[in-house]
Amino acid sequence: MTVPYTVPMTESTGSETLSAEAAAVLAVLERNRRTFAWKTGGLDRAGLAATTAASSMTLGGLVKHVALVEADWLAVKLAGQAYGPPWDDVDFDADPDWEWRSGAQDDPADVYKLWRSAVQRSRVVVAAVLQEKGMDGAAEFTRGDGRAATAREMLLDMIEEYARHTGHADLLRESVDGLTGEGAPADFDF
Repeated sequence: MTVPYTVPMTESTGSETLSAEAAAVLAVLERNRRTFAWKTGGLDRAGLAATTAASSMTLGGLVKHVALVEADWLAVKLAGQAYGPPWDDVDFDADPDWEWRSGAQDDPADVYKLWRSAVQRSRVVVAAVLQEKGMDGAAEFTRGDGRAATAREMLLDMIEEYARHTGHADLLRESVDGLTGEGAPADFDF
């Protein structure tokens, strides 16, 4: 699989190329994004709004939530950028579950477009941060102990976020249309 980052994927001690570690971490992140896209993709409004068991979680809510996490963890906390639309206009104090609720109600094309745009923005942001600072570079996010997180930690947190939510998507998607499996088919593209 080709990892869609603009910085060359070769080992180097210079800041102009990604390390083998960075290339490996980004490949794992992309594999998780691809699996998440497969598990949540191609559904209509009813499919994105379906629930299972006692949970109110929906696939639409998951997709929109992960779009927010892309912006929060990578654009804001890693690179120090603004959230950008639509997040800037949301009063999360008044509606803390906005992305979860609205993701199940929005037009599917809009939900998928929002997530894909967030992923593309993250790819550009991460490439720039890694080119400038490398995996050990300080993020804009400060942990509770006062220590700045590293780019490595932020990327690993994103992988964990996708892994957890892809597990949720597994259950929800199977209840919607029976789709099961651990990884996207070889011909799946997102």
